[in-house]
Amino acid sequence: MRNTVLGAAIALPFAAFAPAAMADCGEVTIASMNWQSAEVLSNIDKIILNEGYGCSADIVVVDAASGITSQAEKGKPDIIPEAWVDLFPELVKAPLADGRVVALVPSLSDGGQAGWFIPRYMLEKNPNLNKIEEILAHPEAFPSQEDPSKGAIFNGPTGWGGTIATNQLSKAFDVAGKGFTVVDTGSAAALDSAMAKAYERKEPWLGFYWEPTSLLGMYDMVPVDFGVQHDAAEWKRCTSVDTCTDPKPNTFPKDNVLTLASKSFIDRTDPAAVEYMKARSWSNKTVNTLMAWMTENQATGEEGARHFLSEHPEIWTKWVSSEASERIKSSLE
Repeated sequence: MRNTVLGAAIALPFAAFAPAAMADCGEVTIASMNWQSAEVLSNIDKIILNEGYGCSADIVVVDAASGITSQAEKGKPDIIPEAWVDLFPELVKAPLADGRVVALVPSLSDGGQAGWFIPRYMLEKNPNLNKIEEILAHPEAFPSQEDPSKGAIFNGPTGWGGTIATNQLSKAFDVAGKGFTVVDTGSAAALDSAMAKAYERKEPWLGFYWEPTSLLGMYDMVPVDFGVQHDAAEWKRCTSVDTCTDPKPNTFPKDNVLTLASKSFIDRTDPAAVEYMKARSWSNKTVNTLMAWMTENQATGEEGARHFLSEHPEIWTKWVSSEASERIKSSLE
């Protein structure tokens, strides 16, 4: 007994100067989807939670719908870093309402954004050229390769929601009557190639695209201003319906992209880890640039995450505590 008390007496002065122990974060499952931005964000979360907060986090690969369903019904995965909730409104409505799932933060501070884009170098020559009325007044600024007397609007492949919306908006704004034709690129690769070829040659280009994407990290593109507010009712009635015959002027919606966590995870884990998740949000520009680096370097999600954490402490250190920041930095050395 004497030895036990003496040992405690000796240990106490040293314990007073020891770093505060991290609360028990425990095991964490993080969902990764099969697209680049979700893959790299899940790896960033894994590194930060493990190295900064002492979690035992692992990544599980799921598709978007099944991941959201499983989180609502089983509480797993614990975290879905990049959930495009507007694509699955019926899946997320009830679990968010009854608290089984909690929306912690917008993963993308700008939201996911589809639309029509032009290269910035065209805007620099004509400061109003990103406005729909200016575009429609100048079809000669976007000459079609097939018929240079007409302007060209490049569209995505058949079946995409953005392709349908572009066709309907083209009717609503009467682009044919203004001297434009809509170009069916036929595939995602062909759409990418059309933009890349034009940009690298500093040629005119106008067409459908979206962000965050690696291509918009490589090429500085500017979204077109359609001059109207997004009308959700009209979008549902006609803009997004390929069989609708009387589309009205509209604009693309901003998609809400959220980080979702199960209530069971929030209840059992270290509150500091949850506070990190609530602070972790980044811009489309940041994601575009990172994805461009990953594409150019054929990097995995983990490699992209480590590159981001090494190169951009000015961003991620704002998400974490100073103690966690030092631990994470040490792990990257």
